[in-house]
Amino acid sequence: MWDFVTIGGGPAGASAAVYAARGNLKTLVIDKAPASGTLAITHKIDNYPGVREELTGLALLERMQRQAKDFGATFVQSQVLSVDFSQEIKKLEIPEGTIKAKSVFIAVGAKAPSSKIKGEEAYTGRGVSYCSTCDAAFFKGMTVAVAGETEEAVSEAYALSKHARKVLFLIPGTKLKGDADISLVEGLPNVKIYWKHRIKEIFGNQKVEGIRVQDDQRELATWHVDGVFLYLAGMKPGTDFLKDAVERDEEGYVIVDENLRTNVEGVFAGGDARRTPVKQAVIAAADGCIAALGADQYVNKRKKMRPQYS
Repeated sequence: MWDFVTIGGGPAGASAAVYAARGNLKTLVIDKAPASGTLAITHKIDNYPGVREELTGLALLERMQRQAKDFGATFVQSQVLSVDFSQEIKKLEIPEGTIKAKSVFIAVGAKAPSSKIKGEEAYTGRGVSYCSTCDAAFFKGMTVAVAGETEEAVSEAYALSKHARKVLFLIPGTKLKGDADISLVEGLPNVKIYWKHRIKEIFGNQKVEGIRVQDDQRELATWHVDGVFLYLAGMKPGTDFLKDAVERDEEGYVIVDENLRTNVEGVFAGGDARRTPVKQAVIAAADGCIAALGADQYVNKRKKMRPQYS
């Protein structure tokens, strides 16, 4: 029997484990792939508050996890196959058996779609990115490609134009989806827009060096770029295993209130498992804090959250 179980060991889950274990909750973190989450595969980070040196996402994540372990949290590598939140004591099924918990934090994160471009996976974190807020500063004065047809793709191309020397914006079709407005980037001197162009391959050596592009005549050309930002199908939260255990929206994001509580008492969700304004490690870590303090309140039947000031 665990007081607090977090599903996912990324920045949200690791931060939650720090606060929960420090608050004397018996804490378990279940992480199916510790080295392959969004933060873990990020090649460089230099904007995490309090960490002045540039380091890899995996190194930052390992620091968080070590801190949680120092406070007594237990980490296991396994996969949650299904959950049962119908009773006060929650049940989580993993291949090794059944885990019982008084409270649960869903921190599974999100992932890119499975239909990847050739070379995308090999260069993810080494020039391939899904977040300009995270990585744009690393491409200052360089040439980058942006591929996508959504509002997110347009806004990311705009954000990259403030850092990159040249932004090559490839749009697969003849029009954008939804409410996307191309005028945001249309007049920018360092943004070139290519309609009906698709990236067929990403190549390089130790990092991205170029892309192979198919144009509207289905002819292939090789373009030299330093980075590739992909927004072709968005990020999808890894919440399918939850089924109807908690309320989710049409894209699979868990629906929560301002305290990250789901519609089930004692069950919380955060990080990229919920809709956030932007996807950043620091936001996910903050979610972990809120969820852990909420779990402490729930498990110990407190009238309000008890902050950890000292």
